[in-house]
Amino acid sequence: MSLLKSREALLALAILVLIGVVAARFPAFVRPGNLANVFNDTSPLIILAIGQMIVILTKCIDLSVAANLALCGMVAALMNGAGVPLAVILPGVIVLGGALGAVNGVLVWKLGIPSIVVTLGTMTIFRGSIFLMTGGQWVNAHQMSEAFKALPRTVLLGLPVMSWMAIALIALFGVVLTRTALGRAFYAVGGNPHAAVYAGINVGRTQFAAFVISGALAGLAGYLWVARYAVAYVDIASGFELDVVAACVIGGVAIAGGAGTITGAVLGALFLGVIKNALPVVGISPFWQMAISGAAIVLAVAFNATQSRASGRIILKSAEAR
Repeated sequence: MSLLKSREALLALAILVLIGVVAARFPAFVRPGNLANVFNDTSPLIILAIGQMIVILTKCIDLSVAANLALCGMVAALMNGAGVPLAVILPGVIVLGGALGAVNGVLVWKLGIPSIVVTLGTMTIFRGSIFLMTGGQWVNAHQMSEAFKALPRTVLLGLPVMSWMAIALIALFGVVLTRTALGRAFYAVGGNPHAAVYAGINVGRTQFAAFVISGALAGLAGYLWVARYAVAYVDIASGFELDVVAACVIGGVAIAGGAGTITGAVLGALFLGVIKNALPVVGISPFWQMAISGAAIVLAVAFNATQSRASGRIILKSAEAR
């Protein structure tokens, strides 16, 4: 029974049930190769959800992650077209993504502008910057080198490199959030910023660090996305920021900050990834995908609200009894 009270366990069970329902009609869906493809397709969402989770932990939100991904992906494609080696492109776009995240962090930290306002603005700026750089032109597969396109697709031990990168980031930030002072600071700032100040934690600087991490992960995802799909354009990953936030909320990350786990965020991303891959297989319209994702968000928020109210009701009842 205690296992079923765990948010992560319930979400994992929901994913297994969903896979089982699809497999009942199409057994090929549960073949190891296909499940590996589902995970690989979901890897960019997992990477961005990790960064978004860290930002949300600090009572902020980053709506510019998809635009950051698109801008860094376009820069990576243009650098490749200019003959820049991949060994320079990959760290370059990670640094660029981190710098774009730092812009968000500085505006939130130093000017005190709400993060939702800041990132809505920078989201538009980043997209506009892509158009200014390219004039709206696409960079297509024949304009990219084979080495540039090959890295995320290269298979190691049965999984593409893109999947291994997602797994490595899950492990890395799992340790960061649970075993380091910075990770504890993220939770402290979101859970009780006033208490965090008394504990010697700089709230603004911690939020700044969260935005930099989110931006750097978006930069990495930008290269992986463009290289895997072999195309870069202004509207790449348009609207993807909503999926990223949805993955976090479904995974139990408290939108008010201070609560959530890497496991939950990853499971939330996998839930959406399974839906995205399963619905076309069973012949359901893509519009239902949006409806199901939206319903899952509403249910997740309602579940969180119910869990939060439970403690309050117990306290009131015990007070009345006294």
